[in-house]
Formats: sequence, structure tokens, C-alpha cells
Amino acid sequence: MPTSPSRALVFSAAVAVSLAAFNGAAFAQKKYDTGASDTEIKIGNIMPYSGPASAYGTIGKTEEAYFRMVNENGGINGRKVNFISYDDAYSPPKAVEQVRKLVESDEVLAVFNPLGTPSNTAVQKYLNAKKVPQLFVATGATKWNDSKNFPWTIGWQPSYQSEAQIYAKYLLKEKPDAKIGILYQNDDFGKDYLKGTKDGLGAKAASMIIAEESYEISAPTIDSNVVKLKSANPDVVLVYTTPKFAAQTIKKIAELSWKPLVILTNVSASVGSVMQPAGFENAQGVLSANYAKDPTDQQWDSDPKFKKWHAFVEKYMPGSNKNDSNMVYGYGAAQTLHKVLEMCGDDLTRANLMKQAASLKDFEPDTLLPGVKINTSATDFAPISQLQMMRFKGDRWELFGEIISGDITQ
Repeated sequence: MPTSPSRALVFSAAVAVSLAAFNGAAFAQKKYDTGASDTEIKIGNIMPYSGPASAYGTIGKTEEAYFRMVNENGGINGRKVNFISYDDAYSPPKAVEQVRKLVESDEVLAVFNPLGTPSNTAVQKYLNAKKVPQLFVATGATKWNDSKNFPWTIGWQPSYQSEAQIYAKYLLKEKPDAKIGILYQNDDFGKDYLKGTKDGLGAKAASMIIAEESYEISAPTIDSNVVKLKSANPDVVLVYTTPKFAAQTIKKIAELSWKPLVILTNVSASVGSVMQPAGFENAQGVLSANYAKDPTDQQWDSDPKFKKWHAFVEKYMPGSNKNDSNMVYGYGAAQTLHKVLEMCGDDLTRANLMKQAASLKDFEPDTLLPGVKINTSATDFAPISQLQMMRFKGDRWELFGEIISGDITQ
């Protein structure tokens, strides 16, 4: 039976309404906050490109190069990443100024991988009040894992306290009668390591730790602190410092013809920016721990994942020092943000960005050691919590022992 004109009209109208509803639903799926659009995602960053922690500046340069690569390959879900990075010189007042600029003037979607415990401490309350993600901060302070009080701040690397507990665990097993001297930076960064060490040693902390020496980040040299530490004659020295001071410490210990076992923070274990300046001959036998592949370790030369990092450096950072592990760090952090932005799809709101950042399951960036995986949840804002001990030999680090979880409860 032929359709009557009136029925055909009703049918057409119904189709038009359903199509409009479908298009409306498709359109509604795209949600944006400040800093995101159909074509662009604005990401802010602060780094110490100058000042006492300038060795870390390579991290920001690597992240910029990574997103340049991503943009050349079509962006993320069709959008280009506009990565805006400013120098805060490792100065909290400068950090506040630059982060305000990123949020209020540049109008970024998030502040990603801002570096340094003092700088991040200075901007944490501001970013949380503004509900701007302080995403994958480049510091291992334990306080970034506080989803209840600071729901807009999430860490990335293993916490300093967890790392220090691993060193304590190692010493209790291998050198239970050690006399320990600790050199630490007099701020949240150094004090986190100090607390982790004491927690890890437990009841033995009081008898094993025979000297503690702190220094200010503004100090030009810590030679006098090292001399003072030597006078207590410890046979183990825990060097809880940033790169410049780690290189100074290793060098000074050698100059004093002193031979303690030296354990170095992971954040100061770069071959290019610490061990080389300190002198390879002075760094033999130094211990540390890692969660990422070391660019000087030849075992990764045939690793398909790490080959991608090598290809990236050659194309996007030609002429740079491949021994600098800060480039490995920057790549891994940027790859994590890349993954989270992909997971966001077309819902590029700040709330969804945090939700996805807290929903990572067994994610393995190309640069992490095999077996080290990134996991987050609504109540766990510490993405990486595993490390492996390593020893400096020749001109490179050598891993030993098992992957140890830093989630140690004492």
C-alpha cells in the first residue's frame, strides 16, 4: 500500500528529529575547559632552566621535543599540543609568578610535570583552589599522594621516602653494623629522604646514624659539609642532594682520600650531569636505585621500546648528550601524559583529566625498567612505586638484585 503524503511527512519529521538528537549527542560528547578546543590542548610547565638545579632543564626540553614529535604525527585525537614551559630557576616565588601566568594569562588546561619540591609546594594550594590539575609533578615528595586534601595534585616518580626505605632495607641486610653519615638538602626534598631512612632503619636508626649534615640549596659549594661529615668517620654516606651537589660530594670525598660506601639519590644518578662531572674514577662503587632504563646501559640497545627513545633523540634532539638520564625521565613523563590525554577522548575537562590520570592500569612507558608499571586509582596518586638497586662501574650503572616495591610499611 503506498504511503500517504501525510504519513511520509510525519516519517521525515521523525527522521529529522532523531538525526538532530544524534548530532546533538555527538556534539555533547565534546566537552572542553579552558585550554582545550577542537584543534588544541594547552599544557603548561615550569622548569629550572637556570639556577642551582638547572641540570634538570633537560627534562623540559625533552618534553617540548616529545610533543613536537606528537604534533608532527597528527597530534592527540586530532588536536595539537601547545606545550608552554617557563623557567622558575628553582625559586618558589618565581614558581608562583610563572604558574599564575600559565593559568591566568596563557590559560592552560593543566600544569604538567612542574619540577622541584619547593616550587610545587609554593603553588599546590593555588592550583587546587583554582581546580587546575598539577599533573605528574617532577618530585618524589610523599605529600603529592594526598587525593583527599589535594585532589588536583598527582605525583609521577617513586616517593623519596619509599626510595630511602629501600636503601635502609639494603643496608640492614648487607651492612647491619654500618656507621651512617647523611648529607641532605635542608628542605622538604632532603627531609623526606631523612624520614624515609629513619623509618626504614626502625629501632636501629639511633645507633646506625652517627652524623647528619644539612646544607642550603643557595650554597655555592658543600665542600665544608663533606669535610665535617668525614670528621665523624662514617663508613656509609647517604647523599640526599640535587645533581650539582651530588657531583661536588663525590669529587670532594675522593679528594679527601676517603673511601666510604656512597649511596646517591635516584634524582642525582645521571651519568651525564653528575657522574661525568664528578669524574668516573671517583664514582666507582657508588650505589643508587632506578625505575627507568639507563641510556648508558648497553643491555637496552636491542630493546625495541628503548630503540624508540634513541630514534626520538636523534631526530628531535640532535647533538644532545645521550648519557643524560633526564632525557629518559622527560620522555617517560611526556608519554604518560600522552596516554592520559588519549584516554580523555573528547572530554577535555580538567575533572576528566584528573579522573583519567587516576585510572592508569599497568601502563608501561617505553623508558621504564621491565616489571615497573604505572598504576593509579582514586585513592592512590603515586604512579610509580618500584625500584631496582644499581652500582656504578666503569662509566655506567649496573643493575643488581630484584625489583623492590617502595610501598614499604614499617
